[in-house]
Amino acid sequence: MKQAVIGLLAHVDAGKTTLAEAMLFCAGAIRKQGRVDHGDSHLDVDAQERARGITIFAKQADLQVNDAHLMLLDAPGHVDFSAEAERTLQALDYAILVVGANDGVQGHTETLMELLERYGVPTFVFVNKMDLGTGDRAGLLDQLRDRLSSACVDAEALIAGDDTVLEDAAGTDEAALDEYVETGSLALATLRRLIAARRIFPVFFGSALRGDGVSELMDGICELIEERVWPDEFAARVYKVSRSARGERLAWLKVTGGVLRAKTVVSGVDGGAAWEEKIDQVRIYDAASYQTVAEVPAGCICAVTGLSHVVPGSALGAEERGPQPVLAPVLSYQVLPGEADIHTLVRALRELADEDPLLGVSWQEHLQEVHVQLMGAVQREVLQQTLLDRFGLAVEFGPGGILYKETVTAPVEGAGHFEPLRHYAEAHLLIEPMERGAGIAAGTRCSEDDLDRNWQRLILTHVLEREHLGVLVGAPLTDVRITLLGGRAHAKHTEGGDFRQATYRAIRQALMMAREQGTCELLEPWYRFRLTLPADKVGRALADIQRMGAEFEPPAMRGDTAQLTGFAPASEMREYGLEVSGYSGGLGRLALEFAGYRSCHDADAVIEAAAYDPEADLPNTPDSVFCSHGAGYTVKWHEVPSMAHVAIDPGRLRPWRDADGYLESR
Repeated sequence: MKQAVIGLLAHVDAGKTTLAEAMLFCAGAIRKQGRVDHGDSHLDVDAQERARGITIFAKQADLQVNDAHLMLLDAPGHVDFSAEAERTLQALDYAILVVGANDGVQGHTETLMELLERYGVPTFVFVNKMDLGTGDRAGLLDQLRDRLSSACVDAEALIAGDDTVLEDAAGTDEAALDEYVETGSLALATLRRLIAARRIFPVFFGSALRGDGVSELMDGICELIEERVWPDEFAARVYKVSRSARGERLAWLKVTGGVLRAKTVVSGVDGGAAWEEKIDQVRIYDAASYQTVAEVPAGCICAVTGLSHVVPGSALGAEERGPQPVLAPVLSYQVLPGEADIHTLVRALRELADEDPLLGVSWQEHLQEVHVQLMGAVQREVLQQTLLDRFGLAVEFGPGGILYKETVTAPVEGAGHFEPLRHYAEAHLLIEPMERGAGIAAGTRCSEDDLDRNWQRLILTHVLEREHLGVLVGAPLTDVRITLLGGRAHAKHTEGGDFRQATYRAIRQALMMAREQGTCELLEPWYRFRLTLPADKVGRALADIQRMGAEFEPPAMRGDTAQLTGFAPASEMREYGLEVSGYSGGLGRLALEFAGYRSCHDADAVIEAAAYDPEADLPNTPDSVFCSHGAGYTVKWHEVPSMAHVAIDPGRLRPWRDADGYLESR
């Protein structure tokens, strides 16, 4: 029997959850088709989801269609929860991208299509709400080809063997073209291969609320998906972590090899420390309900209890590490505890961050403040309600600020020395710039003759175990490669924590050197925007976005309406939607999508306003500690290189080896 995990993805209000309801009803998995606006949909079981009419958490449901077993994953559609949607992509075999015929392709639709390409997920498209749109299939298909992919093809015509569509499909692949030239057609196996390879994207049309086109979608998917053969060796990937109603920690897995059995012992590495735990229960969920099973074969998704160390993205068994997430929060908020105990609040937020690592909870000791990183106002409201419902904590939020980041534009070396009495460690690190969105990579070129392998492993662990702050505004460091060049330990006095101190100080010392050389750079989040407004308001809009320092395309005129698209700093666009509504008489509409980090357009003003003093940030000091006459003393960062005990000999450096390979597993 064929089986596949199929994700449902869409921009908000495209009717994705309604389509899931229609598919479940059509397959006989539910007796009554619920509605989002009535608050009785099968998959939106959370109280906040039903109250808001949006999907916040990814849900699972199973259905049998013809000879296929389909496991549906309904992912959030609202842009504030797009990180949750991205995490589900690691579990998918196929995806259904839902587009509203009345709204067409939105900015978030394009973002989702890009993510599906990044994760290599074969994709079907379902154009929903055909009863509300123009009904112009050809026009909508042209829009999909223009905005999503030129390989979008009419699924009905494809299955029916239409010559024009088959010719278009054959043109995407050399072997398929040869087959078409020889036979004048394409075999079903060839179509399946083209879809699995993302060479073509079949497009279905219908109305989920009315049930139009739903059975055709399901029949078409069952006919066009491939039957996959999975490896025999056990492998699995964690795509989500949550808590059950009873507070149990659930790890949601896609089994990608072998069989997952209850009571299986799995292992991994967390923060450099090896762990080994036993899976207690294996559960197959259907929305909020579940059944406990003894085992789950490869190709299926499930939830397990008993694993406390895994996080979304963790690989188990023979599974390899997947790509790092692309989407990230752009706003930072201070959480105001009110009458709640601050330490209880921090513990609650860290439990939520265990489920959503991008929440970015930070306790700023010197300010006695707790901050979180969020995608937008809706996520903030959901977090506020979750803290109240789950933990009984009534909190407020301070005004949101832009989440800046810092990087370097040229290589810089740093040294850190930590030698109070009866302690000793020294580390020398090279920090080099990487491409935007790369995050932080770590590796070593240090010879094991100069520093033992175990100490090198420990240093690389310390490089990756925390968020390092830059020295311009104290924002997180990103898009750099940090390489261990050398170091020294003492046979008697060195302890593990000594290298933590030396490593942290070496990174900060290098950044201070970079600041002095003028090679530190402040980064800010940018949005991709789409502004639709009356044609007579284009002049005002162009003046505004030019003032913001945006990059944009010439206006696209469509009758009395104009559309502007481009990229702009998030700091300039945050409140602009209200301005648009005001000067356009409520007729203008602004859509924003996170488009990554770029150089800050007003860096000098931001740095001046922050007034950050990196030398006064004692928890992140760039200075080192040396020892003389039995007592430790502090040496300022700019004097550390001249007093360091290790001199780096370029001739003794070995080829670069990344932390993943050097640490064996993480």
